[in-house]
Amino acid sequence: MTDSISRSSRTRRLVIGVTAGLALAIGAPLAASAHVHVTPETASAGATATLTFSFSHGCDGSPTTALAVDIPAGVGNATPVVQGGWTITRELGADGVPTRVVYTADTPVEDGLKAAVSMDVLFAEGTADSTLAFPVTQTCAEGETAWTQIAEDGEDPHDLDAPAPLVAVGAVADDADAGHGDAEDAGHASDDSAAAAADAGDAASVPSADPVARWLAAGGLAAGIAALVVVLVRGRRRA
Repeated sequence: MTDSISRSSRTRRLVIGVTAGLALAIGAPLAASAHVHVTPETASAGATATLTFSFSHGCDGSPTTALAVDIPAGVGNATPVVQGGWTITRELGADGVPTRVVYTADTPVEDGLKAAVSMDVLFAEGTADSTLAFPVTQTCAEGETAWTQIAEDGEDPHDLDAPAPLVAVGAVADDADAGHGDAEDAGHASDDSAAAAADAGDAASVPSADPVARWLAAGGLAAGIAALVVVLVRGRRRA
């Protein structure tokens, strides 16, 4: 009887351990995906890059109604990309450069749907070899989240609850006129931006999540279930 109780106790402890590990395996990648991301995460000084800010979550389940992006010092200009589903307003500094761009959703974006907004950003040459933060305020039907945290020296950015999107600016572009170009190049760039914006707008209507997080969660789920089955089978055989 004592041996049977001991085996039962060990089995319960193993099941609890497997369950806890399964929760961590699923929760960690999902938590990592619950941020506002910026792509690309790198740019060249003295050049223009199209930055896209994306998200696939609301505020504790509440749908997103607006996304406000603060423009850091060192940005020579920021031109929002017009795209369907969003109304855009700008706050301008004394030099005419936007200090904040607000994208208001024409229809609130439900939690679990992926959406994105974009802007063309000119990085001044003085920003070479630095990292610029683009703080984002996500406003929802109920509540808001300020993605404004910046890691201090020695702190792991992944430990932050609400990190600000970061762009690492490299050396000055070889072409001093990078990001400007002639009229024809500008026309092509405008067409490409419009196409990208249209794709981003379509993405808002399709349920999506970070693919890496999805695969990691699926792998963790499969491993956890397999381990649980092995524990139960061994427990029955010993009984």
